[in-house]
Amino acid sequence: MSATLMFGLSLLALQIVLVVFAPLIAPHSPVDADPMNILKPPSWHYWFGTDVSGMDILSRVIYATRINLLISVTAVVIAFVVGVPIGLLTGFYKNLLSTLVMRIFDFIQSFPVFVLGMALVSVMGQEIWNVAIVLAVLFIPMFARLIRAEVLSLRDRPFISAARCSGATNVAIMFRHILPNAMTPAIVQVSISIGMAILLTAGLSFVGAGVRMPTPEWGLMVANGAQQMILGVWWAALFPGLAIIISVLTFAILGDAVKRLAEPTSRGEQ
Repeated sequence: MSATLMFGLSLLALQIVLVVFAPLIAPHSPVDADPMNILKPPSWHYWFGTDVSGMDILSRVIYATRINLLISVTAVVIAFVVGVPIGLLTGFYKNLLSTLVMRIFDFIQSFPVFVLGMALVSVMGQEIWNVAIVLAVLFIPMFARLIRAEVLSLRDRPFISAARCSGATNVAIMFRHILPNAMTPAIVQVSISIGMAILLTAGLSFVGAGVRMPTPEWGLMVANGAQQMILGVWWAALFPGLAIIISVLTFAILGDAVKRLAEPTSRGEQ
């Protein structure tokens, strides 16, 4: 196991610990404002300082790990579960319905992802689960296209023809022979997409289209802290910004590691 993969797994383990044990680790409430301790710099009592409302930034960063990972992982899981079967069916059956589905995906992907996400969240409402659903809608075409491309390259292979000759049904061919051989790109994409979802979640909250105060969320914290940076209050935006960087880096490293393990040539080199 490479040092890079170990580093990525260590960062992931840290985030899982924060998600599971947030109530035990956080020194203060993440949502209780204290007007007497507004914009306090980092100290022994407030390790990351306080924000404009007097809320403890460390506690909010810890709890925000739950929110950001919950939204991102939920969105990617939904996109994977929905997108993979759609990609399998549209790749295996070449008919009018498959063409129509792909044209719908073309329409969705023709919009800038961030702009479309803002529009959908504004329509559905700024709730945690609504943000997750919106991100899932944005990612479904990605997974569907990955699987469809693999299915199109596999459906005419000799081993598929042999399966037909042996009497296998279309359902058996799709799920027993094609899908297991087409899953690798989608599995690799899961980790990368989680990192993308974290950035999109933070970006939507940063512009006011994501979750609302006082919910602890990294992008929302950066947005609130950025307004104070001109006054020299650097800590309010710095620490949640670093949390975003670390979390996205974690899934980028893991995605690259999974890709290397999935490629036979890479396994041979290792």
